[in-house]
Amino acid sequence: MSVAGLLSLAWQTVLAPRDVARTLLDLRLSREALLTGFGLVVALNALLVGLMQLGGELGSVAGLMPVPMALFLAVMLAGSIAALTWAGRSFGGRARLEDVAVLLIWLQGLRALAQLGVALVGAVSGGLAVLLVLAALLVGLWILVAFLDEAHGFGSPLKALLVLILATLALLAALMMILSLLGAGPNGMASYV
Repeated sequence: MSVAGLLSLAWQTVLAPRDVARTLLDLRLSREALLTGFGLVVALNALLVGLMQLGGELGSVAGLMPVPMALFLAVMLAGSIAALTWAGRSFGGRARLEDVAVLLIWLQGLRALAQLGVALVGAVSGGLAVLLVLAALLVGLWILVAFLDEAHGFGSPLKALLVLILATLALLAALMMILSLLGAGPNGMASYV
């Protein structure tokens, strides 16, 4: 697919996310293709974050550089794919892990495009960049709910939103448990101060 075709599909994702979800799901990509796409979007997002740090855009992100950022993004993306598949199935959804993966990988590609747009707009106007971030978050949420609804076959955006909330809570609980095991909780932090 050409760059123009990808940009057209990106725009269609905003206008008709259900149609794009069906198109992506119908591709029935192999695991190798999904893993390649996974690696590509993780590397691209980590590279963009690293470049923005160098430009001073994200200097306060605790010094995360591209490699640790890529590892963090890979773990979060893999966890999101698993959590959204599990949560959807617990609500009677039918999506396979591969179905959720292709949709989230595509969304991460769009996220990279949005990050690039925010960085370019931020160079001109910080206030406009903040508005663009808020718009991207809202549109991204709307697309994700539509994608989940289509993948799981709910026929109910409310059910898809509940799946998103349940998966987010599960990811937060897992993250808090991991941080606690690493000693990064309130009690663990007090010993370092």
